[in-house]
Amino acid sequence: MSNSVRNTQSTVPAKARSTRSGEKGAEMVEFALVFAALMALMLGIVVFARAYNVYETITRAAREGARMAALPTSVYDGNSFVDGSTSGVTQATNSQIFSQYIAPALSASSLNPNNVINYSETINWLDPADTDKQCGVIISFQYPYLMTVPFLGSGLGTINIGTSVQMRREDQPAPGSTACP
Repeated sequence: MSNSVRNTQSTVPAKARSTRSGEKGAEMVEFALVFAALMALMLGIVVFARAYNVYETITRAAREGARMAALPTSVYDGNSFVDGSTSGVTQATNSQIFSQYIAPALSASSLNPNNVINYSETINWLDPADTDKQCGVIISFQYPYLMTVPFLGSGLGTINIGTSVQMRREDQPAPGSTACP
């Protein structure tokens, strides 16, 4: 009886050992696959979070510029507007609003104001189809963002992140007027 028990005990560990030796290193391979997928997911989150941060920054800068363009100066200065014209400005370098309000907001967030493309600053009707017309300022532009993978330095491509902000001006035209002041 003791002989049969001894034979059974000696054969079980040998079988278990032979089964486990075929799986040697499987956990490491599984870990490597899961870790690679997890790191790709985490790096993707970082890249798109930075792109969203750039979008929020340029929108905040455009909002600040539109707010200043919509407000007249003090009565002492003649209630004039910063740019002083109603014509559209299509280059950032020609705009006081851009140089005094938008560019500093971009620089504060480490974005280069010289990279802004397709800048447009217009004073026009906000919704021409609306019967209750509202005159306002519309500022829009794009900022190129190079999507790079952190720690690798490789670029995934450049996307142009755009924003458009409109703000109602303080000096609204008289009812029935066809001109936006």
